[in-house]
Amino acid sequence: MTAITTPSFTRTLLRGAIGAAALAGLAACGGGDRPAATLAAAQVNTIGVNSYLWRASLDTLSFAPLLQADAAGGIVITDWYSPPSNPNERVKLSVAILDTDLRADALRVGATRQVNQGGTWVAAPVQAATVQKLEDIILTRARELRRNAVG
Repeated sequence: MTAITTPSFTRTLLRGAIGAAALAGLAACGGGDRPAATLAAAQVNTIGVNSYLWRASLDTLSFAPLLQADAAGGIVITDWYSPPSNPNERVKLSVAILDTDLRADALRVGATRQVNQGGTWVAAPVQAATVQKLEDIILTRARELRRNAVG
C-alpha cells in the first residue's frame, strides 16, 4: 500500500480520525460507578487479539464505512472514503493487529489512495507520514482505553 500526498486530504483524513477518537473518549465519561479492573494491563485478548488495539482501531476508523472487521484475525478494512471537502479523492484503510500484547509493533496500518481523473479512479501515492499518524492515533487511544480499564 502507498501514501496520501495531498496536504488538504491528509488533514481532512486525520481530523476525521482524531475527531472520532476524541468523541469515543468523551463517550466514556460519566460512568463513575465502574467496577475495578483486575485484568492484566498488557494482555486483554478475549477476542483473539489485543482488545485495546481492536477497540482503538474501530474508534479511529469510525469516520469511514467498514468493509470487513474480523476480531479473531485482528483485521479491519474500510470501504472507500471520500471526504466531503474533496470528493475527487478517496482512500481505503486497513489495520492488522498482529499480537495479543499492547505494543507498537503489534499494529500495522495500510492505506490505498485514488484520485478521480476524467471519471476514472486512478491509484495515487500515500504519504508514509499519514499512515504513521494513524498508527500513533490508534496506539494513543489503545493506551487510553487500557488506563481507563485498569484504573
